[in-house]
Amino acid sequence: MEDLFERAPISRAYFKLALPVVLSMVASMIYNLADTFFVSQTQNTNLVAGVALCTPLFSLLIAIGDIFGLGGSSLISRLLGEKAFQTGRRVSSFCLYGAVVLGLVTTILLLAFERPILHLLGATAVTYVYAAQFYRIMALGAMPIIVSIVPGNLIRTEGFATQSMIGTMVGTVITIILDPILIFSLGMGAAGAALATVIGYTISAGVLVYLTWRYCQVVSVDVRLSRIDGHLLRQVLFIGIPGAITNLMQAFGTAVLNRYLVDYGPTRVAAMGIVLKVYMIIMLVMVGFAFGAQPLIGYTFGAKNRARFKQILHFDLLVEVVYALVFAVILMIFAPQLMALFLHNPAVIQTGTYMLRAFLVTTPFVGAVLVYTTVFQSTGKASGAFIMSIAIARQGVVFYVMVVLGAQLFGYHGVIWAQPVADVLTCGLGWLLTKLLLNRKSSAN
Repeated sequence: MEDLFERAPISRAYFKLALPVVLSMVASMIYNLADTFFVSQTQNTNLVAGVALCTPLFSLLIAIGDIFGLGGSSLISRLLGEKAFQTGRRVSSFCLYGAVVLGLVTTILLLAFERPILHLLGATAVTYVYAAQFYRIMALGAMPIIVSIVPGNLIRTEGFATQSMIGTMVGTVITIILDPILIFSLGMGAAGAALATVIGYTISAGVLVYLTWRYCQVVSVDVRLSRIDGHLLRQVLFIGIPGAITNLMQAFGTAVLNRYLVDYGPTRVAAMGIVLKVYMIIMLVMVGFAFGAQPLIGYTFGAKNRARFKQILHFDLLVEVVYALVFAVILMIFAPQLMALFLHNPAVIQTGTYMLRAFLVTTPFVGAVLVYTTVFQSTGKASGAFIMSIAIARQGVVFYVMVVLGAQLFGYHGVIWAQPVADVLTCGLGWLLTKLLLNRKSSAN
């Protein structure tokens, strides 16, 4: 572990940790596209729209898992850099079992408030029945989905990125296999898509817990070590909650988009649902590089190796921006063909092509935003992480202001172009916070 984190060339250490995460994200991308493809093959626009309306629910569950997954991995990485191994064991155990408890509470709350939540997400008379079928299964499976996020993040802090990838991909492959069986062969429709997802994540959670027990020397699954003091709890929450808010903001932003697009008909809502999945082709790989680098950033920061830390940050930015630029251009060129893979409706293809190209224009800025956000999380800069989490361009406060102004000033086109404008503004904010928080000698927030 020390050889990889302290002495290996930065490019080697970076890609050894990041590439397995990227491959996991690619597997998730394939699942997202396959899931959207199978749902779209029903050729039922209202069903596609109903499932699309529930996209924020999945983001919510991932966000809850991030409280312990991101918060725990950030703290543990720094503890490993400081050689505080026993403390790292206790923190990891607490994060795993805390996720179990919070997941069960989440299921109860989601089922109790189903109707108001679905209406808040934009369900209408024609889409409610399909949205509800998807929603109920996802609510029942909230705990394993939430839990699966935790060991997948924690195991990477010891350098076991490949094991994390294996655990994630096993569940993803099973989900892809189950999707057509449950949706078509068993005639479950939207409920089948949700059930396939829940089964896949449940299997991933089990495999990842086993791999953690099998390989890790510090990260622990021993429930007897799950008690931590208030100081450690605050360190987990101060980074974990901003990380969760980032995903909640994404869920919030998706819901805002759907709510504004509802007035323009189910065709545009369905097109947006497909566009958001296609956009993940480029986004998930960028997220993979950003999150894959987190253990290296946190360890180096904890070890107080400032020169190596700066080199890692610069290399991370270079990888993200160059990748984003190249693949954004490719996806913009083939946008009509990508949309046509899902629905054969000319109106959906035309509308989705326009939406997708608008989103891709500022993708390099999003790459930089991801670097800034994950660096604040990895280094325990709670103030920076919090500000970026509530302002993050892809669906936060900056986006909300832009979409409201855009809708009032430019109508439908203003809603769509709110995203690129927010990307640029948030990138500027991230750059400024980096100057303020990381380019000074003190490591205090």
